[in-house]
Amino acid sequence: MPELPEVETVRRGLNPILENIRIAEARAHAPKLRVDIPKDFDKRLSGNLVTRLTRRSKYILIECEDGLVAILHLGMSGRINIYSAKSEHPARSKHDHITLLTEKGDLVVFNDARRFGLLVFSSLTEIDEHPLIKDIGPEPLGNGFNSAHLAAGLKNRKSPIKTCLLDQKLVAGLGNIYVCEALWRAGIAPTRLGNTLSASEIEALVPIIRTILEEAISAGGSTLKDYAQVSGELGYFQHRFKAYGREGEPCAAKGCQATIKRIVQSNRSTFYCPDCQV
Repeated sequence: MPELPEVETVRRGLNPILENIRIAEARAHAPKLRVDIPKDFDKRLSGNLVTRLTRRSKYILIECEDGLVAILHLGMSGRINIYSAKSEHPARSKHDHITLLTEKGDLVVFNDARRFGLLVFSSLTEIDEHPLIKDIGPEPLGNGFNSAHLAAGLKNRKSPIKTCLLDQKLVAGLGNIYVCEALWRAGIAPTRLGNTLSASEIEALVPIIRTILEEAISAGGSTLKDYAQVSGELGYFQHRFKAYGREGEPCAAKGCQATIKRIVQSNRSTFYCPDCQV
């Protein structure tokens, strides 16, 4: 599933196509994805001006001039394709479920073979209280995510630190890939209980998380299976992985002779170095 860097990369790719641009025609070609697509989807978006594109955790928020906010989640296999007004627009494929034609003639297509994505409506005045948004923790790239916040959130946690960091109520947008990478870089074992981390470990972990996310965004995210940027180009941060997906390979830490191990935590694969991460 796309994590924060992938979603942010998609948002940035959409920004010059949609922000401050009017949607000439919006079409929903299926009644539902993971949940029902709003029945008034075509009517509410067609003719509307997109005023801003933002991201909250793994959701892209499309804000419109009339106060409408479309909440988009890519799901497991969802991807956004953009076709320029200067190019020939292809015929709609089987899994092209949503299309947005802009006033400039650019075409935005949401394709989702497995239909685990979603698009629902809210309003700008109520977005912070929407069920999908209201319980999400601070953004890891924002000022609200700091060592004091993380320390308070971990103080009474008796769950593994890997599980804690995947809790969207503690911090927004982190997923399996980047938590594995952050814990490897921080030298913290994923099996450590959250309440056992020292103040110095927490203080070091926060900027590591930020740095890894920023590096991944700069690399266009990570492509493991379905994900691609809106340009069609694949992300390439996966070529920089030090832990994730490297079971049985030598640890990349200087002087380390161990190999990367894989365990299962909360039904997800965790990759780590048994020597470097303590």
